[in-house]
Amino acid sequence: MIIIPAVDIRQGNSVRLKQGKIDAETIYSKDPVFIAKLWKSKGAKRLHVVDLDGAFSGINTNKEIIKNICAVVDIPVEVGGGIRNMEKIKEVFDLGATYVILGTVAFHDPEIVKKAINKYGPQKIIIAVDAKDGKIAISGWKDITSVEVLELVNGLKEIGVQEILYTDISRDGMFTGPDFIGLKKLFESDMRIIASGGVKTIDDLVRLKKYEKDGVFAAIVGSALYTDDFKLEDAIKKVE
Repeated sequence: MIIIPAVDIRQGNSVRLKQGKIDAETIYSKDPVFIAKLWKSKGAKRLHVVDLDGAFSGINTNKEIIKNICAVVDIPVEVGGGIRNMEKIKEVFDLGATYVILGTVAFHDPEIVKKAINKYGPQKIIIAVDAKDGKIAISGWKDITSVEVLELVNGLKEIGVQEILYTDISRDGMFTGPDFIGLKKLFESDMRIIASGGVKTIDDLVRLKKYEKDGVFAAIVGSALYTDDFKLEDAIKKVE
């Protein structure tokens, strides 16, 4: 299982939010490119980069920063946040992203997801499955729908999606541990799964690793790395 450090960008800064809330923001650096290089130097094999301005408003204002990140690290970079049409998907790949993460558009217009998969291949398109109390959350986690997680995931599988990024938003940035119950419900989908939200300790990652055979091939870690709850290099030695 690989560990993917998160680099969340808002108004040009590297930040962390609690449960995706803007009013619970902590700025960790005014230089997200430096942060990306730092995680690469600590052994990261992949980076998770999110344009939070794009996620909340649909307007991607951090493109130059993302382009610079992709240029200076020689590891795969997955990019998400407000990518809701084919033009923006192409734009993000042109910035240098290895993978594009789609979220809200997968809920509102799965046909775009299908077109993206047909054009770029299923291995290049990741679908963010964000949930609260088992229901899908969209639009930068501001809106909670009535759609069950597995209902959406099964529909995505039918159009060719192979990889999902599952986040329990109530746990994101809260150090409460991953949502193992929610993850287990996804195993029957036979998807490749990136687990996200709530990781506090290396033991959390060790427990996630036990589900590699069920499809959990990676875990995103954000706040725990920024608050130095554990060292990235120590976690890599333990689970990769």
